[in-house]
Amino acid sequence: MQIAENVWVTVRYRLYDSQGEALEEGEREWTYLHGGYGAVFPKVEAALLGQRVGYTTTLYLEPEDTFGDYDASLLRIAPREGFPVALEPGMTFESVPGEAPDGELYTVTDLTEDAVVLDGNHPLAGMAIRFELEIEDLRAATDEEISAERERADAEAG
Repeated sequence: MQIAENVWVTVRYRLYDSQGEALEEGEREWTYLHGGYGAVFPKVEAALLGQRVGYTTTLYLEPEDTFGDYDASLLRIAPREGFPVALEPGMTFESVPGEAPDGELYTVTDLTEDAVVLDGNHPLAGMAIRFELEIEDLRAATDEEISAERERADAEAG
């Protein structure tokens, strides 16, 4: 079987930054439905189209092909009083306490007794990324799975 539209693809991968430093510990695995459903970067999907189990490749993706450029306007400083007592860098919030929800996910990057610094950028925004990929498994999707994936993609698109 080859990768084509509506084939489930299981890939083992590793991520590196442009200096070759691993961005995550060890190998990871993910499964997605091939065919433009938005669960994988388009350049990754294009590179895997037509390939078979066992295929390996290395892809270099620029920020515009992954998580976008870093956007300084997504940095917020908020009063400490609106946050839980047990607060530490790395915690995430679906909005900035005290502000109207804006659909962004914010990560605490720093805090003092009076203020919290939050970043709405993806942690890998602005970075070129190197993917090392190996196709582990392929299988045809059922009609029900295809419908469910279309619904998920449509819901995420808004």
